[in-house]
Amino acid sequence: MASSSTPRSRLSALMERTSQWIFSQDLPSDIVVQVGKVDFQLHKFMLVAKSGLIRRKVIESKRADLGRRIDLSEVPGGAAAFEKAAMFCYGVSFEISVNSVAAVRCAAEYLQMTEDYCRGNLVQRTEEFINQIALKTLPGAVALLRSCDDAPDLLRPGEHVRIVQRSVDVISLKACNEANFPTRSPADWWAAELALLFPTSFKKILTGMKSRGAAPKSLAVAIVTYAEKSLPNLLLSEGAARPFVTGSDAARARQRCLLDSLVSILPPDRDAPLPVGFIYRLLRAAVFLGASEACRRELERRASASLDQAAVANLLTISLDYSGERVVDLDSARRIVASFAEREASASAGGGVLYGSGFKGVCSSPAVHKAARTVDSFLGEIATDKELSVSKFAGIAGALPKSARRFDDDLYRAVDIYLKAHPSLDEIEREKVCSVMDPLKLSYEARLHASQNRRLPLQIVLHALYYDQLQLQGGEEARMPAWGRDQGLTADDMSLIRENENLRLELARMKIYVSQIQQQGMSGLKMESKNSFFSSVSRTLGKLNPFKQVGSKDTSSIENREVIGMEMMAKPRRRRRFSIA
Repeated sequence: MASSSTPRSRLSALMERTSQWIFSQDLPSDIVVQVGKVDFQLHKFMLVAKSGLIRRKVIESKRADLGRRIDLSEVPGGAAAFEKAAMFCYGVSFEISVNSVAAVRCAAEYLQMTEDYCRGNLVQRTEEFINQIALKTLPGAVALLRSCDDAPDLLRPGEHVRIVQRSVDVISLKACNEANFPTRSPADWWAAELALLFPTSFKKILTGMKSRGAAPKSLAVAIVTYAEKSLPNLLLSEGAARPFVTGSDAARARQRCLLDSLVSILPPDRDAPLPVGFIYRLLRAAVFLGASEACRRELERRASASLDQAAVANLLTISLDYSGERVVDLDSARRIVASFAEREASASAGGGVLYGSGFKGVCSSPAVHKAARTVDSFLGEIATDKELSVSKFAGIAGALPKSARRFDDDLYRAVDIYLKAHPSLDEIEREKVCSVMDPLKLSYEARLHASQNRRLPLQIVLHALYYDQLQLQGGEEARMPAWGRDQGLTADDMSLIRENENLRLELARMKIYVSQIQQQGMSGLKMESKNSFFSSVSRTLGKLNPFKQVGSKDTSSIENREVIGMEMMAKPRRRRRFSIA
């Protein structure tokens, strides 16, 4: 079976089939027509009666005395199309279909088998078949156009006889009618028919549909269906089973070329707003296949334009592998977030301005706040990855300006998860992770949790407690948190809570003081011991001073005591009620 499908076996079968109806004429052949590697033993009088090209070549060969061989290797459709044309010249019946009529029509045009040489010639017969059968239905028109795509040598002759253009016009019209007024079930069956075309022809169909007033939603349906049919193992829908995606290098190269072609024909966003999940799935396929830089940048641009409509699952789609277990790409996610922030900052009236490494401005649109919540939740999902570096985590979180978040509770949650999953970070790395959030934008509950979080650097704890201290210095209504007023706590209860907060603040300050002393190291201890040694020597020499009177008194210590005593008297002692919150 395998040998019968080879080109050599097909040519042998073609020559054998041709000889059956040629030798049945009981006349010796007097001309050899060569088409590629196939030789046809034919009769001149049968060919020149219907083919103007062969008539002219026969006349020219007699004048030049070139013998009985004619080379027609340039005939469109090759040997198979010429065989049908020759059978028509001999009056032998043959079968024609929508898949083969384009080749026969182009071959008839090339051989000049028109009405000038014979009534009802092959050109007219094939034209009747195309107009009355092939172009009557959408599947027939798609098959006709696909036959031209499958045979590159038919494209130029097909354009000459307008087979391609007529097919595009009919397909565009019928697809628009089906999209607006479905006649079959499912309603998008027409999009599945368009998925059989090559990308270049599919682009022509989209242009034709747009010129005929097709709705943007219809164009989006056609694009999504075409992509899912072309790359079924890569463009998996959300929640679908995830098969093991594999393939040879040649298969990956074909898929990569197909994806590049598909992205290059995507219409502008305003003409066909594509689903957000579809764009992110395309980008995941581009990352997996190693698509061209232009392809990935175009998909990242479209993804950033719809970041405020994206979900956490969409960002995870481009960051995780197909199994959903390992982080494989975060650069694309960072560029998407950064591009979104740049676009929103330049478009906002308050204008975020780019300064060096980040944006400094006010970005308070609802789209920015929604995107910030999505990004913070995404960070919380990937924070548990052991191989996630501090720079990549901070790069994605810092891609949005701090003004993009009303509250940093979600970001604090992501930071806390990351610190818990990476316990081996040193103090500097933990400070870099925490630098992406603003402790003053945490809610009261989040600040309360942060003050007791041992994973956070002490500076972050101090910032949170200092903010609470500033709040306590305000009026009674301002000092009482909103959750306290909602729960109906009394003034005594709130006073007790404030005193506990003061204790937590002083405790944090003491921790920072102790840590600073510990950071001084042995160098500070050596310097202190050296200073104490010289102080003891000076006191000993002072006692041995011969000019010091026996009855004299050293008043320096007394003056110091008096000064200290005055300060103590001037500063009233603060009363506290020690209690447990």
